[in-house]
Amino acid sequence: MKIFAIGLNYASHNEEMKRTFESEEPVLFMKPDTALLKGGKPFYLPDFSEEIHYETELVVKICRLGKNIAERFAERYYDEVTVGIDFTARDLQRKQKERGLPWEIAKSFDNSAAIGTFVPKDEVPDMLNVDFHLDINGKTVQQGNSGDMIYSVNKIISYVSRFFTLKIGDLIFTGTPAGIGPVKIDDHLKGYIGNRKLLDFRVK
Repeated sequence: MKIFAIGLNYASHNEEMKRTFESEEPVLFMKPDTALLKGGKPFYLPDFSEEIHYETELVVKICRLGKNIAERFAERYYDEVTVGIDFTARDLQRKQKERGLPWEIAKSFDNSAAIGTFVPKDEVPDMLNVDFHLDINGKTVQQGNSGDMIYSVNKIISYVSRFFTLKIGDLIFTGTPAGIGPVKIDDHLKGYIGNRKLLDFRVK
């Protein structure tokens, strides 16, 4: 099982992070299977960072083997969706970027890919208009809509499949909108698609 993730996919987040360049293609990175955190298990703050940020994203699950998938057929290759958190060690990421070094240690560490309960894609009326949000301790801290993606889910699937064979069970994190921020011990995170709670866990 592979975990793909897309960066820079919402203009609001790019502005928030003061990014001044535009990518002509999706920005792609990967997380190992050890990054997966599911089933409502707690997220334990790692000892190598003082600045762990949440990034709330829609996550889709691949349901068919595919390579070089045409964008017009991409919707056939995933059948479930949920909300997830791409945890980021922001201080490590800054340090690595300043040195011109890869930053996997800031994005791909153990338990850095939290996912909620998957629901059938058919239960989401329009994948181009999906509202999602994150509450922390009962307060909404981040919200987005898939219609604001720079690259749609179908475009992402087509792009990823140019380089990597997609297999059943692979996951794709589709990018985060504005509103990212830090987490701390005892925070209670709940993620929603519309009013449907799919993600629920605590920080330890």
